[in-house]
Amino acid sequence: MNKVVKQVTENLIERSRQTRSEFLNRSRSQAAHGKNRAGLSCGNLAHAVAASCNKETILNLVNSNVAIVSAYNDMVSAHEPYRHFPDIIKGALTKLGHSAQVAGGVPAMCDGITQGQDGMDISLFSRDLIAQATAVSLSHNVYDSTLLLGVCDKIAPAMLMGAMSFAHLPTAFVPVGLMSTGISNEEKTSVRQKYLAKEVGIETLQKMECSAYHSHGTCTFYGTANTNQLVFEAMGLMLPGSAFVPPDSQLRQLLTEEVAVKVASSTLGSSNYRPLYDVVTEKNIINGIVALLASGGSTNHTIHMVAIARSAGILLNWDDISQLSGAVPLLVNVYPNGSEDMNAFHRSGGVPALLKRLNEGDFLNRDVLTSFGQFNDQFKTPYIENDRLCWNDSQGSNNGSVIALSGECFQETGGIKVLDGNIGRCVIKVSAIAKECRKVKAPAKVFTSQHDVEKAYQAGELNQDCVVVVSHNGAASNGMPELHKLMPILANVQKAGFNVALITDGRLSGASGKVPSAIHMSPDAARGGAIALIRDGDIVSLDCETGSVNNLSDVTGREALKVDTESQQFTFGRNLFVLARNNVSSAEEGASFIV
Repeated sequence: MNKVVKQVTENLIERSRQTRSEFLNRSRSQAAHGKNRAGLSCGNLAHAVAASCNKETILNLVNSNVAIVSAYNDMVSAHEPYRHFPDIIKGALTKLGHSAQVAGGVPAMCDGITQGQDGMDISLFSRDLIAQATAVSLSHNVYDSTLLLGVCDKIAPAMLMGAMSFAHLPTAFVPVGLMSTGISNEEKTSVRQKYLAKEVGIETLQKMECSAYHSHGTCTFYGTANTNQLVFEAMGLMLPGSAFVPPDSQLRQLLTEEVAVKVASSTLGSSNYRPLYDVVTEKNIINGIVALLASGGSTNHTIHMVAIARSAGILLNWDDISQLSGAVPLLVNVYPNGSEDMNAFHRSGGVPALLKRLNEGDFLNRDVLTSFGQFNDQFKTPYIENDRLCWNDSQGSNNGSVIALSGECFQETGGIKVLDGNIGRCVIKVSAIAKECRKVKAPAKVFTSQHDVEKAYQAGELNQDCVVVVSHNGAASNGMPELHKLMPILANVQKAGFNVALITDGRLSGASGKVPSAIHMSPDAARGGAIALIRDGDIVSLDCETGSVNNLSDVTGREALKVDTESQQFTFGRNLFVLARNNVSSAEEGASFIV
C-alpha cells in the first residue's frame, strides 16, 4: 500500500480511537434493542400503518420495512426524478413480501439557483438542517434499513450525517444519474465571459444557460453534486457503477429496484446484516478522500467530509487531506479541470474504472466493507442482458483523455491543496490552474462582497495585477456563500494578461476554474482571522507549489476590519439561522453547528 495513504490512515485511526469507540458503543447499543418495531406499543404501530396498503406486512416483524428519506422536489433538476422512486422501491419490495415507507422529506436547495442571491446565505446551514431532518424522519423507529434519495450539494452529505445517528441500520444511497450533455463547457464559459465584457446581451446569456441546464438529472460539470456521487460510490455507499447512469434508462430503474432488495435483505438478524457503522469507517473515509483528490473534485468536500467523519466519531482534518494530496495523482480530466463533462467520465468507465486505476497504484484501503459487499465488488459495472441486471468486472479506462490509463496520470499530485501562512489556513483547487499561474504576488484589492467586486470590475478598477480579497463571507458572518459571480470576472482579468488570484473566507465549490482561489480561510474574519487585517495595496503572496499564503506587508498595530454582517441577515429567511451563525465551527472543523 502507498506509504503516505497507509500512514495517514493509521494516524486517523489512532487520533479517533476514543471518539470512534464512543460512537460505535452508541450504535451497537441501538442495535442491541433488536428490531425497532418490536419495541413499539400497539397504538404506536397502529399509527404507523394507518395509511399503509401493507399493514400486515409491516406488522409482521419477520419482514423488512425500509425507510425512504427523500429530497424530492420538482424544481431542482437532480431531484425531480425522485418523484417516481418510492413507487419503484415499494414495487420491488412488495414482490418479496417486504415493505417501504417514505419516512420523511428533506429540503433540497440548489446553489445554481441561489448563486449571488440572498438564499445562498442559508445554503451551507441547510446541510445541518437536513441532517437533523433525516434523523427526525427515522425517529419513528419502525424501520429496518434506510434508503437515502439525495444527490446535490449539501443534501447528500447531510443525509449521511443524519443517518449516522441511526448507524445500526443498513443504509445506502439511491442516485438518479446525469443530465444529458447540452452544450460544451467551453461555449458556456465563453458566453459568460463575453456577457461580463458586454460583448453579448442578456438574451444570448439566457439562451446559453438554458441550453446548458435543460433537463432532469445532475448538472454535467464536475461540481459538488457529482463529487458527492463519485466519493460516496467510492466509499461503497451505493451500488457499484450506479452513480452516473442516466435517469430515464432501463438500467437506472433496475439499479433502483436492486438497491431496494439489497438493503431489505441486509437487516438485523439476517446473515447479510451490514449496519452503516461497518461501512463508514476511517479506512473508507480515506478511500473517499483519495477518490476526491484523484478526480479533482469539489473543494466543498474539505468541509463536508470533515463533518461526515465527525458524525461517525472520526477526527478527519485538513492536514490529512493535504498529505494525501501530495501523494495521490490526478487521474480524471473533466470540466473544470478539462473540457469534457461527466457524461464522458461515465462513458470512459466511470467510478469502477477510476477505483481500478487507484487500486493498481496501491492508493486504497482494501480491507473495507461496502453497503452490500466487499472491496473488490466496487470494480464491477452494471449492464442489462435479457431485461435482467448483470455485472461485469471493470476493464479500466477506455478513454485515456478522460480517465488516466494504467500507469499514467494527468498530474502527479491531487487536485486540492491546503495553504498555510500568516493570513490563516485555507484550501485551493489546483488541478485546473496552469503551472505558470500557481504563484501570484501582487497588491491586494479588498472587498467584503462579491457584488462590490463586480462593480469594481465594471468600473475598470481590476485591470492590474492583483490579489482580490473578499472577507467577511465565512460561516459566522453570512453562512459562507459560494461566490460564483467572481469566477467569470477574475477569468476575464486573467485573460487580459494580468496576474490575479482570490483569497476569501467564502466558498467556491468545484467551479473555481483556472484562477488560483484560496478559499475557506480559517479563522474567518468574524472569528478574528487575519484576513480582516488586509488592506488595499498590501502585497500578498499565494504560492500553490510551497503551499503558502501570506500578507507581506507590515500589519503591526492595525485593527481588524469590522463589518456588521448580522444586520443584513434578517430577510429571506436568514433571520431563522442566527443560532447557526453564532454557533458554527470553522471551515476547517466542518463548518457545522451540530457536530
